[in-house]
Amino acid sequence: MKNADIRALSVEDLKNQIKTEQTNGQSLRFAHAISPLENPIRLKQSRKNVARLLTELKRRENEQTTNPAN
Repeated sequence: MKNADIRALSVEDLKNQIKTEQTNGQSLRFAHAISPLENPIRLKQSRKNVARLLTELKRRENEQTTNPAN
């Protein structure tokens, strides 16, 4: 998921996407523990996607607190 796509999401969509990515990452970790994944880079991509989503969510929350009039 690209940053432009993430910025286009609403706050509620961000929260839903975060939960989805975290669940997906957890299932990937479990699957990798049982038997090696065909593409283990997906683990890294999943962690990075969660971090991007959380960063955007935090940025919006900080923006709201610093600009309460908007």
